[in-house]
Amino acid sequence: MAPQMIFVNLPVKNVEASRLFFSKIGFSSNPHFSDETTACVVISDTIFAMLLEEPKFASFMAPGKEISDATKTTEVLVTLSAGSRAEVDRLADAALAAGGGPAKEPLLMDFMYGRSFTDLDGHHWEVFWMDPAAAQGEDTP
Repeated sequence: MAPQMIFVNLPVKNVEASRLFFSKIGFSSNPHFSDETTACVVISDTIFAMLLEEPKFASFMAPGKEISDATKTTEVLVTLSAGSRAEVDRLADAALAAGGGPAKEPLLMDFMYGRSFTDLDGHHWEVFWMDPAAAQGEDTP
């Protein structure tokens, strides 16, 4: 069975500004699934963020629903794993330098480290590293 892919669809006010933000933090765009109102941000081989300008995003929604204002409410936390603490810091620092905002204080645990940021439209992103052996109670070197 082929690995499943996930496409996280997010409403944005300006697709080009959002595409540029995500490129500044190290993600590419897939031009085959992008146009003037949509950017397909490639996070990994199986994870994509579909950034849709609000009118286009609304066209996919159920009738009678409103688009959440992510600067005022939180509907979803998008969480990505990282291979190391340094990778967590690289991604979070790049997001802040690209115009994102801080979301909350860093998570510091013996076996886990995480940071968070908001993108240009206020969507909350988490990045974390976890030592799987320590998380399972195994001794680590």
